[in-house]
Amino acid sequence: MSTDRIELKDIGLKVTFPRLKILDVFRSSEQRHLSAEDVYRLLMNDGVEIGLATVYRVLTQFEQVDLLKRSQLGSSKAVYELNDGERNHGHIVCTQSGDVTEFYDPQIEKRLQKICEERGFTLSEHTITVFATPKA
Repeated sequence: MSTDRIELKDIGLKVTFPRLKILDVFRSSEQRHLSAEDVYRLLMNDGVEIGLATVYRVLTQFEQVDLLKRSQLGSSKAVYELNDGERNHGHIVCTQSGDVTEFYDPQIEKRLQKICEERGFTLSEHTITVFATPKA
């Protein structure tokens, strides 16, 4: 039995063709952040016929079981990435192309924790999205 099949069963999801194919798209794509339309296009390019509504439904299910993380990275379009347990990171969105670059800065992480502590909170999670224009 494939690893993807076992993983889907372990998180309580029935193993279906659309779920397996969509999970494979995220595991094999060079692009880490994918919209529902990106997933649909990649499936179509591979000759896999899964409807866009099914793609949206599976992405929502994957998000609900923490298999994927959803981010709103501008242009009011949600993008998804595998929730692979990697450290928290921010996103830089290019205002010209819409390309997304991830970054991690331990000083920002420490500062956010300190800000929360100073105000009587414990940081549980955060999202940093920066919109930037490329230097000439």
